[in-house]
Amino acid sequence: MKATRKPQSVPLDGKPRHLRTVAADVEKQQAVVEAFRHAWLAYEKDAMGCDAYHPVSKLGSNLTHAGGIGYMILDAIDSLVLLGLDEEYQRAREWVATELSFDRDGIYNTFETTIRILGGLLSVYELSGRDSLYLEKAIDLADRLMPVFETHNGLPLTMVNLGLRQGIPEKHHNGWVSTSEIATLQLEFKYLSHLTGDQKYWNAVEKVMEVVREARTHTGLASIFIDPVDGKFALSDIRLGSRADSYYEYLLKQYLLTNKTESVYLDMYEDAMRGVHAHLISRTRSNMTYTSELVPGHGPDGDVTWLLAPKQDHLVCFFPGLLMLGAVMTAPVMNISTPPRFHELSEHGRKDWLTGVRLLETCVKTHDTQTYGLSPEIVHFRIDSDGMGDSSAPQDWYIKGAAPGKPAPYDARYILRPETIESLFIAFRLTGDERFRRFGWDIFQAIEAHCRVETGGYASVWNVDASPVIRLDNMETFFLSETLKYLYLLFSDPNTLPLEDYVFNTEAHPLPIFQPTFETGLQ
Repeated sequence: MKATRKPQSVPLDGKPRHLRTVAADVEKQQAVVEAFRHAWLAYEKDAMGCDAYHPVSKLGSNLTHAGGIGYMILDAIDSLVLLGLDEEYQRAREWVATELSFDRDGIYNTFETTIRILGGLLSVYELSGRDSLYLEKAIDLADRLMPVFETHNGLPLTMVNLGLRQGIPEKHHNGWVSTSEIATLQLEFKYLSHLTGDQKYWNAVEKVMEVVREARTHTGLASIFIDPVDGKFALSDIRLGSRADSYYEYLLKQYLLTNKTESVYLDMYEDAMRGVHAHLISRTRSNMTYTSELVPGHGPDGDVTWLLAPKQDHLVCFFPGLLMLGAVMTAPVMNISTPPRFHELSEHGRKDWLTGVRLLETCVKTHDTQTYGLSPEIVHFRIDSDGMGDSSAPQDWYIKGAAPGKPAPYDARYILRPETIESLFIAFRLTGDERFRRFGWDIFQAIEAHCRVETGGYASVWNVDASPVIRLDNMETFFLSETLKYLYLLFSDPNTLPLEDYVFNTEAHPLPIFQPTFETGLQ
């Protein structure tokens, strides 16, 4: 990526502006490194080897009674390499070499194990200079996961017993499987096939995509559940948040990871984006852009009806960056400008770009909470029929159920999520616009002020709109894998993991773009 920026090419608000050469902001980078060290050293001291860390009580815990499988370590180890924390990395590697075992008679989530552990192993394999230790562990884990695909149509089972190598069916939600969970395994398994030359991993996840493609609706949108019996989308919510988000993400990223050789995924992605624009993009009365959800119901005659709900998960804030990335990476011209000029983008790319910028502005605004500057887990947007009146209700968005003196609703939490920062990182890389760095720095300072536990680690916040702060005793692994990694990259120079060379999985584990060496792609 070129370091110099052309002065008349920022299509954010139609006004050209001068952009200077983009360099790393070393001071802010080091602040992020220090935050990472503060979190990691606390985990290492109190809970090394445990899957989860609880910074307030200074305790660790595991996902099952069978013992830890390295969730925290393997989700964070590529960040240790990237941030230059060599001493900490060497101790983590030693734990992987001498303590890590996947021979655990316990039940684990297929999706989470894939994106966090398998993705982390493959990423650190690359960033460490292809240390064979990590590839050996990745193959062992993948082989233990493979039985989940042994179903009549290849749709993977939700859970897996790694020690017994047995898939475990979903026991809730009518036995349906989550769309995002079954369609967010592909980058990791495909890349493992590329590394090993063993096509079994590729074939397993490509079969899943074949079923999903056959289930496509006329809108291009996916409901959040698929019935594993018939392979069709179940009558369930349609949204860009939980249980659907990374399905859309991996449509684009499968196309990019294999060097744009699998056009079927670009076709599915563009079809889905047309559906998003047609059915899910909404605006408030003051013209704030957000994404709605479609909730199914039944009318008086029994016909299916759809309610458009003005609800947006914080998880959706990955989507602005995806739209902008897709607009640039699928542009019809070579050597696209940074920032891109509108004439360089396709017609649908221009629409995606502008919508991405507007959605990102909305996500940033949801951090404008009364007390902390941290975004809640879920927000609702004002519509004329919400019955809230105009006297004291907020103009654009609010936390449903939140009120002075009332218990905090789940929606009011901030659990150290990375999605807005992820989109800011992508937006900055594609534009060089310093305002995206400023937004990211503001969020980082809010995390430092309200989530940092002085004795070590970072904790979630119970209610982003109430004082004094009440902390939840949990530090998610994605805080180290995603939140701090994306902040570090936001302040790095463009040659650090360039978007032209790497694709980030949904847990922010970078995988190098590659050219497939065997016949691939759905026909």
